Amino acid sequence: MGFVLKQSTRLVIAGVYVLVLIQCSLSSLAILDPLDFLALQSIRKALDDMPGSNFFASWDFTSDPCNFAGVYCDGDKVIALNLGDPRAGSPGLIGHIDPAIGKLSSLAEFTVVPGRIYGHLPHSLSLCKNLRFIGISRNFISGEIPAGLAELRRLQTLDLSYNQLNGSIPTSVGTLPALSNVILCHNHLSGSIPPFAAQTLTRLDLKHNDLSGSLSPSSLPPSLQYLSLSMNRLTGPVDRLLNRLDRLNYLDLSMNQFTGTVPGRVFTFPITNLQLQRNLFSGPVGPADQVTISTVDLSHNRLSGQISPLFAFVQNLYLNNNRFIGQVPGSFVEKLLDSSIQILYLQHNYLTGIEINPSADIPSSSSLCLQYNCMVPPVQTPCPLRAGKEKTRPMAQCVEWRG
Repeated sequence: MGFVLKQSTRLVIAGVYVLVLIQCSLSSLAILDPLDFLALQSIRKALDDMPGSNFFASWDFTSDPCNFAGVYCDGDKVIALNLGDPRAGSPGLIGHIDPAIGKLSSLAEFTVVPGRIYGHLPHSLSLCKNLRFIGISRNFISGEIPAGLAELRRLQTLDLSYNQLNGSIPTSVGTLPALSNVILCHNHLSGSIPPFAAQTLTRLDLKHNDLSGSLSPSSLPPSLQYLSLSMNRLTGPVDRLLNRLDRLNYLDLSMNQFTGTVPGRVFTFPITNLQLQRNLFSGPVGPADQVTISTVDLSHNRLSGQISPLFAFVQNLYLNNNRFIGQVPGSFVEKLLDSSIQILYLQHNYLTGIEINPSADIPSSSSLCLQYNCMVPPVQTPCPLRAGKEKTRPMAQCVEWRG
């Protein structure tokens, strides 16, 4: 009796093992969902390789599409579609993105390499509810950003940079809860910047558009680490907003029309590059402690008062074209002569003196420009061409400014 039971047990175990093998084999040979298959066919018909690219050479629909270049499957569903050869310098693709992309219901990642993709971004993308990553940069996508992208509640990265998008950034996109990277730079976007609610947002790059309006103090989350809004037409003060963004390691607000003061707290952030030039910032600039940011550009504003000696540890310091008065701090001269300061641009202000020996040997690796202030520069140093040829500001301007 025991022998029979043992034999029966062995047979049951063997049967289960065979069933598992069959199931694994079937899953590895799973036939792609018909909707996904048809969607890939439509996507392929709308695109071609540019000369020199052979990305679509493997797209033979008589074989398993899950083995196509750039197609990644989980079972019978496409979960990632990376169109084009990702190697640097590859020619890319030409054509448009077919609306059938919306039929890939399990799609989590969709990218297209730089090339000549034109036309609008399909509204049907909003049907891909599992999308976490959209990357279609350096192409010729035009039209507006579909407001329906707000349906993608799992979306983490939206990169549509270097295209020809126009219209406004949909307010609904700012409500996406999982966003970590929004990169929409180098387009033709207009209107105001919507509030972004995601407390996971770390990178916001909207530079080189035509955005306008002001930013409310609570419009951006304190989780931001990278913020670039340069080359737009943004206005209003940002001091209260910046005081909240203390995790920033990169900040570029240059070439806008921002007003108000530059908060001293911004100089304590873990920033390596601070770009605030060519705005309408005004008032004195008073860091609370030694500034250790390697590059600080506050040029071409309306900043005034005396220059703080706490900037002496900045390697590249641009304070030119403002309204600073008084003496250049002695610590600047010391750091300039020992090559700690590499660029010190102070031209086009109302400075009245600098304590430096006229025969001082300024290291060749350092650059100092003092022209067009309320003093005769004690040392003759080469200045950038755009500084002009006049060495000293007219006395009448200096008297008027002091008055």
